[in-house]
Order: sequence, then structure tokens, then C-alpha cells
Amino acid sequence: MIPFFIAVIVFWAVFLIGYVITAQMQKKTMLEQRIRAFVPGGEPEDDDVEDQDRVNPLQRLLGWLNRKLKLKPSRKLALELMRADIPLSAGEFLVLNSLLGFLPLILVLFGYSVELCLALAIGAVMAPAFVVKMRQKKRLKLVETQLPDVLGMIANSLKAGYSFFQAIELVSREAEPPLANEFALVNKEMNLGATTELALENMVTRVGSDDLELVVTAVLIQRQVGGNLSAILEAIAETIRERIRIRGEIRSLTAQGRISGLIISILPFVIASLIFMVNPEYIMPLFVEPLGRLMLGLGLGGQVVAVFLVRKITNIRV
Repeated sequence: MIPFFIAVIVFWAVFLIGYVITAQMQKKTMLEQRIRAFVPGGEPEDDDVEDQDRVNPLQRLLGWLNRKLKLKPSRKLALELMRADIPLSAGEFLVLNSLLGFLPLILVLFGYSVELCLALAIGAVMAPAFVVKMRQKKRLKLVETQLPDVLGMIANSLKAGYSFFQAIELVSREAEPPLANEFALVNKEMNLGATTELALENMVTRVGSDDLELVVTAVLIQRQVGGNLSAILEAIAETIRERIRIRGEIRSLTAQGRISGLIISILPFVIASLIFMVNPEYIMPLFVEPLGRLMLGLGLGGQVVAVFLVRKITNIRV
């Protein structure tokens, strides 16, 4: 078992080092690169790509491998990375994902079993997607928390006599990221000639927030039929604040159920690990004997079903 734990520690150490290096890359991704992904006719030139690859050695290496391999990832992957605020292109992400998946296979040269290395490789390939989803959830929650204050800022600017374009520019300067960055992109797109409708719809696509989509829809309708935009934005901001409050109350009321589901999913593995460390011969038939493997499979299936049911019960959408 000692080689197994050493392999696991080595794998996660290498993965965390790679993740930290990637996370510490330049946070401000080139605005032009993001805008070209949504403004028609904006394709990056080779000179621009080479300039962007000079950001740091890791991005330069990933960009070089991406161009050599001639990867053509989908726009959906690029959008997912943008929503997670990861400063990598889709091709660079695929290259990094492949390198992480290949790295555990090197442990075979040090005498570790092929099955163990393959299991670690599968985990390494799946880990970046998990990180992307976690960063997306964190960023989306931050956006929805900031949105009422930003709407209040825009409404007050309109009351003070600012135009909608000037209010957006003010938000891009005075608000906090990530919404400030998104409104800065909207401002940049409109300066480059995109219509207000297109720039706002692109922001909704980048962020992926239902609340922001509601705001943009209200703004677009107001631009077509008229009305008091500041009053509309204030009403939407109050609705969003109330939704956030109700969501917090629901999380408080369902905390016991969520903790119960977490304990149910973790406790069997903790007990099995303790028994294995204290008396391995006692638990080995569960992994060796056919009946034991059947029981183990049924137990894991029951665990998955129980966790799924608990999540469905406690996940109340507002």
C-alpha cells in the first residue's frame, strides 16, 4: 500500500503545481482576443497569437504545441473556459489536459503497476474539467451577488443624466470584477462598432447567468418600446435581492439534509479505510471473493442512488 499512497501523493503534487502555475497566469486576458470570439469578422492574426504567447513560458509552450498539433477545438469549450475565467485558449487547455493525463503514465518506469497508473491518468484527465466547473460556479455566484449593486449604480447614473453608454462605462471603472470586466468588454465592443444589442447579448452568452439575461432582456425591450429604464432596473435589482435572500433561507433550512448526504457518501469509505489499516485480512474478501465484489458493487450503487436522492430533495430552485 505504501507505493500506492506515494503514487497518489506524487500525482496530486504535480497536478496542484500545474494548477497553481496556470492560475497565476496573467489574469487580464487580452480583451481583443475575447472580443474577436463574438464580434463578426474578428479572427486572430498569427502575430497577435505570438504576442499573447509571450505572457509566460507555460502559455508559450502550450500555444506552440497547439499550433504544431493543429487542434481545432469547439467554440463551446472556449466559452466554458471564458465562463470559468481561465486565461487559456481551448487548444491550450486540451494540450494541458493531455499532458496531465500522460504524466501519471511515467510512474510505470518507477515500478508502479499499469492499472494504478491508468487509474491516475484517468483521474488527471477528468480533474481539469472538474476545476473548470467549480470555477464557473464560483464566478457565477459572484456575478449574481454583484448584480443588484451594479444595477443600482446604472439606475442612479441614469437618474443623474448619464446615457446608458456612459453608465456602462462608469460600471466598468467603478464596479468590482468579474462584472466590471464584462461591462468593460461591452464598452469595448460598442467602441469597435458593435450594436448595443449585440454587445449585451454577447455578455449574456459569456456569463451564462439567468439573472443577467433577465436584465438584458428588459433593457432591450425598453430600447424598443420606451419607458423608465432606471425604474425598471431598480425593480429587477430588488427582485434579485429578494431571490438571493430566499435562496439563503432555503440553504439554511436544507443544511441538515445536505450534511447528512455528505456524511452518508463519505462514511463507508472512511470506515473501510480504517478497517483496512487495522486488519487488512478482515476486509480483503470483500475485494477478492465474487460474492464480496457483488456486495461491493451493490453498496456503491446504493451510495450513488442515495446521494442523488438527497441532492434532488435539498436542491430547491428559486
